[in-house]
Amino acid sequence: MTQSVVVTGASAGVGRAVARAYAARGARVALLARGEAGLAAAERDCRERGAADVRTYRLDVADAAAVQHAADDVVAHWGALDVWVNNAMVSVFAPTWEVTPAEFRRVTEVNYLGTVHGTLAALRHMRASGRGAIVQVGSALAYRGIPLQAAYCATKHAIQGFNDSLRAELLHDCPAVRLSMVQLPAVNTPQFSWVRTRLPRHPQPVPPIFTPELAARAILWAADRGVRELNVGGPTWRARLGDMLVPGLLDRKLARDGYGSQQTGTRVDPSRWRDNLDRPRDDERDHGADGVFTDQARNRSAALWVGTHKRAVSGLALAGLALALAGAAARRL
Repeated sequence: MTQSVVVTGASAGVGRAVARAYAARGARVALLARGEAGLAAAERDCRERGAADVRTYRLDVADAAAVQHAADDVVAHWGALDVWVNNAMVSVFAPTWEVTPAEFRRVTEVNYLGTVHGTLAALRHMRASGRGAIVQVGSALAYRGIPLQAAYCATKHAIQGFNDSLRAELLHDCPAVRLSMVQLPAVNTPQFSWVRTRLPRHPQPVPPIFTPELAARAILWAADRGVRELNVGGPTWRARLGDMLVPGLLDRKLARDGYGSQQTGTRVDPSRWRDNLDRPRDDERDHGADGVFTDQARNRSAALWVGTHKRAVSGLALAGLALALAGAAARRL
């Protein structure tokens, strides 16, 4: 069956990689984003990779009515809505006291409310049809906030809480509509070259850094299986475990290392820096899926393999335990 898929934030970064991956499957792909040039290039990517059909919607996910209209139009043309991926995001890199109330509001409107708007738009059709999959693109920062990204971290925490409530409601009323959240590590996307920043040096994802294609593989896997949550990469697991076991120690480590690890050695010229908080940066020029850290980005993750092969891992663990017990019994004889 040909899938009908909607991806928000589809013009760049992880959203662009997800759209390409679904296109390569031969899905019908609807692309939602603000940037005209980025959307046009993403549409070309999808058509070249074999998408059954491509529709583009130039909109801001903070506009609930526009998001709902896009969902309604997709169903009107394709007759179904199988997968919805909420990925659109913006951020501000600065100490909390340097972020204005308007900036906090804007990040919340795009990241958190944009996710809510997309989810509600998808649910309107998925509940009616009795099936579908919604994937929220999250982050290790949904559980562990870090310095210089208070606005972004708060929205990812909010999405996590929203998901927990909604998941229980869907299990009660419409269990065939599946809800997943994919918690990503640092990913090499263009956002670090167009995020709003007040840092003295160029922002960077906290190493180790992974490719958008790795993130896309995880998102498609989660959508296919409807898993509750998928943690991508060792750094995501370490962040979550550290926050559970030694949160105070992690606070002090982040206070010591969290500023330097989020900046390169290149100084920023504030007069020339252009961000995408209020208007798109890919409106006139396409920026693609990848950021400027390609030479550092990893396309494989052992932790992701373990997370997506739990039965095989459990079988190996049981086999190892059985061998160990057999060896111990033999030594006693």
